[in-house]
Amino acid sequence: MNGESDGGGYAMAVVKHTEADVDLLARLLRAEAEAEGQQGMLMVGNVGINRIRANCSDFEGLRTVPQMIYQEHAFEATQKGYFYQRARESEKRLARRALKGERLWPSKFSLWYFRPPGDCPPTWYNQPHVGRFKLHCFYEPTGEECANIYNTF
Repeated sequence: MNGESDGGGYAMAVVKHTEADVDLLARLLRAEAEAEGQQGMLMVGNVGINRIRANCSDFEGLRTVPQMIYQEHAFEATQKGYFYQRARESEKRLARRALKGERLWPSKFSLWYFRPPGDCPPTWYNQPHVGRFKLHCFYEPTGEECANIYNTF
């Protein structure tokens, strides 16, 4: 599917996807960030969509939602049973928003996030910390690492 009607007109997706991809992304959002609320789950979606669109760093060659989600060592949640439970409609709506390109700071250009036990380290995978939302720290690549992330939208 390339887009869908949302009542306000036709919105094009920024990543080609099927309904199965929406379901898969929705499950990831819940499993990775349910405790962070809808905004936190959408930010996880932002990072995933950025990874598909940026085509740089550790994410070169990713073109689909399943490739992004099941990339080796990408998401801890795929190793847990909760990820494999059926997606709820609320998470599917968030997944669709991410697939349409809705992005929020600090995940707007981020390719990495994680939940440390304390303060956010100043770098993660050698990339600078750009912000925190609740318990998750977000890291955006430098222009040298991934100039394309700043040209994807």
